[in-house]
Amino acid sequence: MVPKFYIGDIVELKKQHPCGSKQWEITRLGVDIKIKCLGCEHQVMLPRVKFEKSVKKIIQSKQDTKQCTL
Repeated sequence: MVPKFYIGDIVELKKQHPCGSKQWEITRLGVDIKIKCLGCEHQVMLPRVKFEKSVKKIIQSKQDTKQCTL
């Protein structure tokens, strides 16, 4: 099963960024995915297939934080 990603999700990648951070925020979804490093705010655009292979885990999902209050 392929995990679903949402804009604003925080993910941990397998490889560390040169600044030392492994955490990235998803800022754009589509065929290409744009992510922003949470350490130095550098932005990178990757093909979806490469991004999905690089993700180690989803740290915080925007889908989980949405609560319906009645």
